[in-house]
Amino acid sequence: MKLVCGVEYDGSKYYGWESHIKKYSIKSKLEYSISKIANEDITIFCAGRTDSGVHAINQVIHFETKVFREIHSWIFGINSFLPKDISIIWAKYVSHKFHARYSAISRSYRYIIYNSDIRSSILRNNVNHVFCNLDVNRMNISSQSLIGEHDFSSFRASGCQSFTPWREIKNIKVYKYKKFFIIIDITANSFLYHMVRNIVGCLIEIGRFKKKKSWLSDLLKLRNRSLSGPTVQSKGLYLLSVKYSKKFNIKNNNFFFL
Repeated sequence: MKLVCGVEYDGSKYYGWESHIKKYSIKSKLEYSISKIANEDITIFCAGRTDSGVHAINQVIHFETKVFREIHSWIFGINSFLPKDISIIWAKYVSHKFHARYSAISRSYRYIIYNSDIRSSILRNNVNHVFCNLDVNRMNISSQSLIGEHDFSSFRASGCQSFTPWREIKNIKVYKYKKFFIIIDITANSFLYHMVRNIVGCLIEIGRFKKKKSWLSDLLKLRNRSLSGPTVQSKGLYLLSVKYSKKFNIKNNNFFFL
């Protein structure tokens, strides 16, 4: 039998989805907990391997098991063994043809900027604090040049193991939420290593009027990471949702989130 689950986690204390230091990886915590409930060794597969410090609102994983349990038993049982900063939020049995990573049509990320001249103690591990005033409208206009299929070499970090720098951004939006929050939502078929964080770094430069609105378009043509902007901190980044074909009947039921 194959199960698919939605996972929420605060990545602040972890070295990413997978790490050689198993004590501090999201994957190892989940595999340990699921194995306890399944009474067998379980290997899990995810939709997107998040980096150190990155969070998830609806990461998607799957695993195979010989054991049948009611869905509520899987959810509450697994959660009872997980640390408080990782939770299974939904689960369902799925076709053997489903794969959390390879069946994904697109992935959506959200980056949260706390734009205030005064730092927040409560939100320090979950947003990126930018103290200088940012022009949100200018950032949003510039971001639209990234929509479509492009060579994203200028936004690709060294160490990226992807065979190709080509990706398709389906949607990107930069907007303000209430007084101090700037939200950057990006949906693409998939992402390169640090791609979102590098894009956000460039958008901040544009929002500060340090770069022209046409800079992102120029960077796409230049295909040179050394000419691009800084990589922003991981703590403001969230894997928001993953989209699959309707035949798998997987709904991204996100909890309310900013």
